[in-house]
Amino acid sequence: MSKLLKVMVPALMLALCFKVNAQVMGNLGDVQVDEREFYTMTKQMGQFIHRFNYEEEPTGKRLYEKDKDFRNENKRKEALPLLFDLENPRTSGTLRNFFVEDLIKNKQYLEFLGGNWFSEVSAKFKWKGKDVDISLIMALEKDGLGSKWVLSNVFFSEFQKYFPQGELAEREKHFLHPMSHELDFMNIYKIFEDSQTVEYYASTDYQPDYVTLLFYEIKQGNLKFDHVESVKFHVFQVKNWYFEVSWFNRSGYNSGWLISNLVYLKDEEKEALLKLYQPKK
Repeated sequence: MSKLLKVMVPALMLALCFKVNAQVMGNLGDVQVDEREFYTMTKQMGQFIHRFNYEEEPTGKRLYEKDKDFRNENKRKEALPLLFDLENPRTSGTLRNFFVEDLIKNKQYLEFLGGNWFSEVSAKFKWKGKDVDISLIMALEKDGLGSKWVLSNVFFSEFQKYFPQGELAEREKHFLHPMSHELDFMNIYKIFEDSQTVEYYASTDYQPDYVTLLFYEIKQGNLKFDHVESVKFHVFQVKNWYFEVSWFNRSGYNSGWLISNLVYLKDEEKEALLKLYQPKK
């Protein structure tokens, strides 16, 4: 892959997320389109980040560091509520206002290559001949002078069935005695007696790697990609906060990529949630 293509990867991936909507907005036949609606719509996730930082005005005018309104705190405070789904009580009330105040007070901004934000791609696959839903978690990774999206995790009910969360008391029954080595591990057969408990003999830090399972099933021909159903984003960059960004294709001045869920999280709570999205190491 050339350096130019590496730099273009994020833009190309994000463009796919709004391609269909852009076509609809550009060709509505006899329907009269309010031009202001088109410009106020947050049409790209990159544009959402610029507007979140007030590096772009709600009208679509891009702002740069030399511009007097670049990251203007007062205008940012007025513009931030427009990036929320205003039809959702969870994202249009007191919690949202508290979030905006926190952003302004502590000068918190988003960075495209700042890490700790992920895309969730809900896709249709064929699993052994039947239609199934799989969520692909994508993370941005630096690559030379640019970046690229990589598979970070997979949520698929069939994979989860392989590794059920047994009761602690049950898990504690399955172990190899610390003196097993003195008997040349003659008792190692216990690990393989029951396929449903084999993972209990792994390290207490063991976490199943569903990305590897996905690759394996694809290579075996059991799993075939069909199409993307929807895309949303999970953002952990703001201290003490987590929020989701989803696509809203509707008329009016509150459409496009908007905050669809907002949660106040303590650091330890955020770290636990982050593990679901970060690549296994």
